[in-house]
Amino acid sequence: MPPRTIGLLLAALALPGLASPARALEASPSDILAEPDQFDGRPVALRGTIADLRELGATTYTFTLDDGKRAIQVLSPGTPSCGAGEAATVEGVFRKEKRDGYTIYSEVEATRVTCR
Repeated sequence: MPPRTIGLLLAALALPGLASPARALEASPSDILAEPDQFDGRPVALRGTIADLRELGATTYTFTLDDGKRAIQVLSPGTPSCGAGEAATVEGVFRKEKRDGYTIYSEVEATRVTCR
């Protein structure tokens, strides 16, 4: 087989690995808030208790996720599947600082919230 064909074949085999999503880092709100630079822009998975649940319009809500030591702000699409005081797992992306007409610090943009 010519070297060019082998190179193309190897490149094609490598592509599916490049398209796979990044694995979420398992951490607590305390871990993330202690070292926000380490988690900034990365997928995370957290566990804690929901508090301060608020709706932001019909399609978004916000809450804090508390691990017993510290709490982190979470922004989630959809409608809440868990209530205040319930244990939950949150998967999403942590943002140390986000500017969207105003600045938000230390927030997880949730992609999934699961009640435990």
